[in-house]
Amino acid sequence: MSEQVIGKYRWIVVVLLFFATSINYVDRQVIGLLKPILEKDFRWSEKDYGYIVVAFQTSYAIGLLLFGRLIDKIGTKIGYTISIILWSIAAMLHAVAKTTFGFGLARAGLGFGESGNFPAAIKSVTEWFPKKERAFATGLFNSGTNIGAVIAPIMVPWILGIYGWQQAFIITGSLGLLWLIFWLIFYDIPSKQKRVSASELVYINSDVDENSNAGEKKSFSWLRLFKYRQTWVFFIGKFLTDPIWWFFLFWLPDYFSGTFHLDLKRPGWALVVVYTATSIGSIGGGYLSSYLIKKGWSVYKARKTAMFIFAVCVLPVVTAQYATNMWVAVGLISLAAAAHQAWSANIFTTASDMFPKKAISSVIGIGGMAGAVGGILFPLIVSNILQYFKEAGNKSAGYNIIFIICGCAYLTAWIIMHLLTPKMKEVSF
Repeated sequence: MSEQVIGKYRWIVVVLLFFATSINYVDRQVIGLLKPILEKDFRWSEKDYGYIVVAFQTSYAIGLLLFGRLIDKIGTKIGYTISIILWSIAAMLHAVAKTTFGFGLARAGLGFGESGNFPAAIKSVTEWFPKKERAFATGLFNSGTNIGAVIAPIMVPWILGIYGWQQAFIITGSLGLLWLIFWLIFYDIPSKQKRVSASELVYINSDVDENSNAGEKKSFSWLRLFKYRQTWVFFIGKFLTDPIWWFFLFWLPDYFSGTFHLDLKRPGWALVVVYTATSIGSIGGGYLSSYLIKKGWSVYKARKTAMFIFAVCVLPVVTAQYATNMWVAVGLISLAAAAHQAWSANIFTTASDMFPKKAISSVIGIGGMAGAVGGILFPLIVSNILQYFKEAGNKSAGYNIIFIICGCAYLTAWIIMHLLTPKMKEVSF
């Protein structure tokens, strides 16, 4: 069935998800870019900054559990609306913070609001795409995390230089409310969306059988999800690898500033290169497993093979400690960050491979919560390591240890996931 016949409206949905995710990551990255400025104004230690990151991660973890279940109950359209209103307001409230505690509260609000993004987005992809296209669609919208991270190092220093750090939070925070207008106009589930053609609706539901339809009508217990190995596969995979991405977001500006003496009031081209590479990783990673499925590979074999390749691609980042040239370090970190996003596009899709549509947001919330808990623990480890070596007069040595941890995390996660569910069998309620 050709694209001309089946229609393209589902790709408009991906565009909406892409921009929401881009804004999500612009808003969460602002504080990392402003860290050297804010730590001077507010006299933050490395531990103070670590606690602020933990405030975000803690509320993000709690929010994922709540939003995951809520979105399965009330649907993607309303759930996403609530999420983006909350995080946009919280992002702008950073501008009025006068104390370290105030920043912690604003970060907690931002984390809670932003936690609705991925449960809503993955559920939207599950509603709008058959399995053979989901990884690619996920990779496309997930590349918004990278575009947001590319835009922020250019946008934030420019706003900072002209208007000051307060306006950086206000301007970036307002972008979500602008996006909301388009979401309310153009989004609905396929069966209710009048702009989608009948042929495209048939294609979207092409891999839905009668048994899965029956399962969709049955209720399920949220706690029951923890009885399945498939839930724990997603849980462990996110717990071990999400914290690495948080490190890339919150500490890379500081790493390049301290190690290679970058001026944070100018566009951070090193960061632009890193996050541009991750866009390629996200889209390419989603494309690879989808391509293998279309070539006749089983779903589980395609996902597992792709994820193993990406786990191996992260390993070279352990040699970043030997880089004396900034662009060598940029290359190694770019490869690792790109591999993370390729991994991310596939691990999200494994949830939709293994669970019925009605449970997707709940499962994504559980796994996302696990990643956020890892993101709570890892910043504490990072901040303590950096504080120790900073006091010893060799902060770069702290980053060397952290890069070793980053390089080993994905292969460890893959091995555990494979042992738990070798063939990623689908759950039937």
